[in-house]
Amino acid sequence: MSQDKISKIHVISTSTIKIPPQPESTARINLTPWDLELLFLEYSQKGLLFLKPSPHQQTQILTKTSTTSLIHHLKASFEQTLQFFPPLAGRLATTRSDDGTATCFFVDCNHIEGGALFIHATVEDENITVADVINSSTNIVRSFFPLTGVRNYDGVSQPLMAVQVTELVDGLFIGFSINHLLVDGTSFWHLFNSWAEISRGEIPIGSPISKIPFLNRDLITLDLIGSNTIYISHEHLNFDKNPLPQLPSQQQLRDRVFHFTKENIAKLKARANQEMAAESKGKVISSLQAIMAHIWRSIIRCRSPTNSGAHETTTFEISIGARQRLKPPLPEEYFGNAVFPGFITLEIGKLLENNLGWTAWQINRVVASSDGPDKVREFYMDWIKKPTFLQSNGFPSNYFVLINSPRFNVYGNDFGWGKPVAARTGGANSHDGRITVSSWLKEGSVEIEACLFAETLSALEEDDEFMEFVSS
Repeated sequence: MSQDKISKIHVISTSTIKIPPQPESTARINLTPWDLELLFLEYSQKGLLFLKPSPHQQTQILTKTSTTSLIHHLKASFEQTLQFFPPLAGRLATTRSDDGTATCFFVDCNHIEGGALFIHATVEDENITVADVINSSTNIVRSFFPLTGVRNYDGVSQPLMAVQVTELVDGLFIGFSINHLLVDGTSFWHLFNSWAEISRGEIPIGSPISKIPFLNRDLITLDLIGSNTIYISHEHLNFDKNPLPQLPSQQQLRDRVFHFTKENIAKLKARANQEMAAESKGKVISSLQAIMAHIWRSIIRCRSPTNSGAHETTTFEISIGARQRLKPPLPEEYFGNAVFPGFITLEIGKLLENNLGWTAWQINRVVASSDGPDKVREFYMDWIKKPTFLQSNGFPSNYFVLINSPRFNVYGNDFGWGKPVAARTGGANSHDGRITVSSWLKEGSVEIEACLFAETLSALEEDDEFMEFVSS
C-alpha cells in the first residue's frame, strides 16, 4: 500500500449509549483548574489495533456473553463499563454569574441529551490490513477516530465521549475520543483498562470493576476560596482569540513510531547519569528523562540550519502528575485531570554543544522543582486569579509536547482474544513536535510516536546517532 494512501471508512451504525440517572452526589461534577486549562484543546484521541479473533475465540466470547456478534459484544460490554463512569455519558453545562460577566463550566451527568456514542465502521479499501497500519508512517488511522476537530468547550452540544470500532480485513481498531476536560492520561487508560476487563468476562454483570473511579472533587479544593465552583471572567473566554487551529496538511506532517528496547534504554540512562555524575550529587536521571533528552537533541540536530539558530530557544512541555504530590495524595483512581504543565526551555546552541546527560539533567531539575503540595497549591491559586488556557496551535518553532506515560497499561488491554498489536494517536491536537510515549509489548521497552514535519522525520530516520538506540 502506498505510504501516501489515506484510509476512508464506511459507517455501518451509530448508537447513543445512555445510563440510568445519577444520584445527587454524582449528578454534577465541578471542574478544576487542571480541567479548565484544557478548554480550548480538541478531544483526546487514542486507540488500539487488534488482530481479529479466530473463529474458535469468537465462538467462546459470544457463548460466554450471550451476544450475537463481536460488535454486539463490544457494544454491550462498553455499555456495562459506562455505568461506572457517569461523567462520560453526560454533557458539559454552564451557569452565568449573577452579574452576567463570568461563566462556570461543569459536567451534568443527568443531561437530557447525554449519552456516549458507539460507532461501527469498516474501511472502504478491503486491502488495508493490520500490517499496513503498523508499518505506515502516514495518517492512515486518523479516520478511525470520531469527533475529530471538536474542541472541549463544544461538549455543551456534542457527546463527551465516542468510541469507534473499525473493521479491517484481518483485524479491528478501537478508537477513543474523549473530552479532555474529563480525563488525563491516567483516567483515559483507567477507562480503557476497565472496558477490556469487562469484555474478557472477568466482571459479571452487576459486579464492580477492579478499580472503581473516584469522582469526589472535595479533596482537591485545597481550602481555597472559590476553588469548588469556578467562574471564569468573559474577558478570558474570548473565543474569537482562540480560533480552531489550522492543521498542517498531511503532506507536511507525518507520524512515525520508534521502539526502544529495555537494553538500549538502560544504555541511554547509564550514559546520561555517568555524564552528570559530578553535578547530580547522587540524584538519578530517570529512563524517561534520558529518552526525552535523546529525542529532543536528535530532532534539533536534524532541523535545517535556518530553523536552528544557535541563540533561538527550544521548549519541551511535559505533564507533571499531581495525584501523589498532594498531602494526603489523591487516590490513583481519581477520575479527571490531575496534572499541570512543566516547561524546559533551552538555547539551541547550548542544547547541541552539551551532551545527553546535560539535557536530561535540565529535564530532571524541572520535575524535581515541582515536587510537593505547595507547587500544586501555587498552580491553583495562580490559575483562579488569572486563568490561562493551553493551546494546540500557534506554537513557536522547535516546541515539543510530551503526551502519555510508559507507566500506563496500554498493551495489557486484552478484550478476550489477545492483546493489541499496536497503539496509535488520532489527529486531534496534532502539531509539529507532538511526542507520545507508551510502554511497548516487550517488558521494559518503550514506544515513541513522533508527529513531525515530513522533512524532519526523514532526516531523523537517517540519523545514525539517533537510530543507534532504536529497535529495527
